[in-house]
Amino acid sequence: MADAPQLKLYNTLTREKTPFSPIDPANVRMYVCGPTVYDFAHIGNARPVIVFDVLYRLLRHVYGENHVTYIRNITDLDDKINARALRDYPGMELNAAIRLVTEKTEQQFQQDVKALGCLEPDHQPRATEHIAGMIRIIQQLIDRGNAYVVTGGDGREVLFSTGSMPDYGQLSKRKLEDQQAGARVAVEAHKRNPADFVLWKESAADQPGWPAEFTFEGATTAIFGRPGWHIECSAMASAHLGEVFDIHGGGLDLIFPHHENEIAQSRCAHGTDVMANVWMHNGFVQVEGRKMSKSEGNFVTIYELLHTEKFGGRQWPGDVLRLAMLMTHYREPIDFSIKRLEEAERLLAKWPAGDVGAAQPHESVLVALADDLNTVAAVQALHGLAHSDPAAFAASAALLGIVPKKQEISEALSEGVESIIQLRLEMLKAKNFAEADKIRDDLLAKGIQLKDGKDPATGERVTTWEVKR
Repeated sequence: MADAPQLKLYNTLTREKTPFSPIDPANVRMYVCGPTVYDFAHIGNARPVIVFDVLYRLLRHVYGENHVTYIRNITDLDDKINARALRDYPGMELNAAIRLVTEKTEQQFQQDVKALGCLEPDHQPRATEHIAGMIRIIQQLIDRGNAYVVTGGDGREVLFSTGSMPDYGQLSKRKLEDQQAGARVAVEAHKRNPADFVLWKESAADQPGWPAEFTFEGATTAIFGRPGWHIECSAMASAHLGEVFDIHGGGLDLIFPHHENEIAQSRCAHGTDVMANVWMHNGFVQVEGRKMSKSEGNFVTIYELLHTEKFGGRQWPGDVLRLAMLMTHYREPIDFSIKRLEEAERLLAKWPAGDVGAAQPHESVLVALADDLNTVAAVQALHGLAHSDPAAFAASAALLGIVPKKQEISEALSEGVESIIQLRLEMLKAKNFAEADKIRDDLLAKGIQLKDGKDPATGERVTTWEVKR
């Protein structure tokens, strides 16, 4: 275990920031809800990927690379996926069509997050590969009196009985008696309680499904169907991390109902007090001050940011996108804007490129990250190291997943800078020194450093320039 400051994390379950103590320091275990792969991931999806990648890197630094297990799932079961499969592959067996849709989308997701500087998790399980585990957990819930089989409006279902769990609602702090219609809870006659949710539901002919049998009140019922959303993560997490593990992460929007219901299923099925000891949630992402949505016209994918000119009329490098995210604390809402990206780009331009070598991250950066992943303070500390301690800077930047590199100079950039330099030389000839200094300072703020000198042959002033890192 590395010599590092005491790691403290904010736990949504307790609403407190407390010292982190893993169940087993030789195998620190973290699960993060991953993408639903029916379409390209948007910039809101990028935030938890980046946030928990930094935590993964920090845990590996503290406990050792071989002593941390990070699971991020792939949700390849969803009504939107079904619709996309039917549209794109008409006439094909549905489960096969779904696989084609999700494999293509997942491949793009992996390319996108790699461009954002994220490490691959240790495992990325797919929901469709854990159907047997879901069926097994559902039967355990039935056997323990926490689930029941019923016929609803869309066929036979297995529902979780929220009333069977006295402390249901601990994560979201919602009292069961207050959960009435609305808030994503449907009130239906076949439910014992309005908050009861689906564990397994019968599939229609145009829906994917798997054979399953459930024994309830002495009778065995065969239901060709598919799992509810929440049971998927319970099955994948327990299969790869065990019944109780250290950290569960995701976006703030997942607290209720998804994470609340994960906890209910897992605890009741396994007879445990908790599912995960620490629950962490990142804040929402707005775009240019507005909630991101297709109707607002500000919906932007990671792919579009990296490869098209949709946002700000240009493509944005992955390291700029990553730094822009880290310049806001993970629990705070973030306004993802062109201004913020330009600020991150200017900051990167001032940082030197270099190899980590044998250097270790600087204590100031470790102290910041150990304080509930305070990347804002970490970036500030990193900036202070940029030229005072290049080796520690490189190691600290790598811990944040940032590897400053020499900037490639495009022909357009070169021509633009040369034009500005000629304008400045004219200002100097006219003895307009204030304006000439302003041009130099503006270029420096953009990462372009000017160097004045004399032509040895003519004695005239000449100006050269370089991208300052």
